[in-house]
Amino acid sequence: MSHLTADKPKLRARIRRIAGQVAALEKAIEADIDCAAVLQQAAAVRGALGGLVEVLIIDHLEHHVAAPGLDEAARRRGADELVAILGRYK
Repeated sequence: MSHLTADKPKLRARIRRIAGQVAALEKAIEADIDCAAVLQQAAAVRGALGGLVEVLIIDHLEHHVAAPGLDEAARRRGADELVAILGRYK
């Protein structure tokens, strides 16, 4: 996805924040903190990762499905890729 180059610093920063949240979740489990707090942290990680996936999906749609100038075969490929990915994203 060479078109991600422009957003690469923002994406990397977002991924680093998610990695920090995952590390905090691991520490919370190791420290035997209250299960409600662990669940809250896990939900935060899931939300952050979901937000990243949303950004990537939108970017894929904009560049590989809805971009002006794409031929029908390219649009179909982009749509098929997204359908396959969404099938695994639950």
